[in-house]
This record gives sequence, C-alpha cells and structure tokens, in this order.
Amino acid sequence: MKANILIPVALTTLCTSCSGPAANDTPKDTDTVEQAALNVMYYGDTINADGAMAMADFVTATMGKDSLDAKVDCEIITSCKKKGCWMDVKLADDRAMSVHFKDYGFFVPTEGLEGKRAVIQGHAVREVTSVDDLRHYAEDAGKTPEEIAAITAPDTNWVFTAEGVIIRD
Repeated sequence: MKANILIPVALTTLCTSCSGPAANDTPKDTDTVEQAALNVMYYGDTINADGAMAMADFVTATMGKDSLDAKVDCEIITSCKKKGCWMDVKLADDRAMSVHFKDYGFFVPTEGLEGKRAVIQGHAVREVTSVDDLRHYAEDAGKTPEEIAAITAPDTNWVFTAEGVIIRD
C-alpha cells in the first residue's frame, strides 16, 4: 500500500522539478549584462565609475594646482611589462600621465591594456621625474636601449597614485 502512494508522489515530484525553464532559456538582456561584467576588471580598493570626470575635465581642474583628488575616466597607453606596477594613461593633450598604485598594494596586467578604458581614483600630484626614473620606466616598458639612452632631461608632469582601478574593454 505504501508503495502505491510513494510511486505517484515520486513521479509528481520528478515531473514538476523538470518542468522549469531550461538553463539556456535566459533572456538576452541577462546574457548581455553577464558578458559585460566579464569584460570589467577591478584592482585595489573597491570603486565604481560613478562621477568619474573625463580627462579633459581633469586637465582643466588641475590648472593652477599642484595636487588634486580625483576619479578620472581615461585611456590606457601602456603598463609595466615586468610586474604591472604602473601604467601610463593619455592626457587630453595626448601626453602621458603616469599612474602608480597606492602602497604598491596591487598590480595590473602586464600586457593587453593598450587602448582599453580605465577609471582611476586617487590623488594626482605635479612632479618632476628624474632622468634615472624615466629611464627605469622606459626599461620596464620594454623600450630599446637607444630609446632609453635618448632620455636626457627630467620631465615635469602629473603623477597619479591610484587607490582603485577599473579596466574595461
């Protein structure tokens, strides 16, 4: 008698558990969101892109200042080829701004970042970079010995210490 009751209950459970939507029946919007999330990488402190200023606005905001706290949307030029301990981003006038990572606490990929977009949040300071440091950065970037030897003068530019970085395709 118990077997007669258990068989219909088991069959009903089996049929109802298999009658839900198939795993591949997810809406297209969900696929797009999941795919987009896969193309975003986060480094350092947790930040979001809300309120990030365009690079042209950053350049304007730095006029007449020696330092600035900022969140900036920018284009990556290159990153350190040895450890990923720095990257260069494009300023609005096509010059480069060096981005370092707070307390050497995180690194970015050493390859494949060229042309990608990033949001960086942290503190920018106008600095003079010595010839020795410029040559060191050039070596890290994989420059030729001739290109490294051609560096003969210090550079005054903005250096950004990022607390957090978002990189997206």
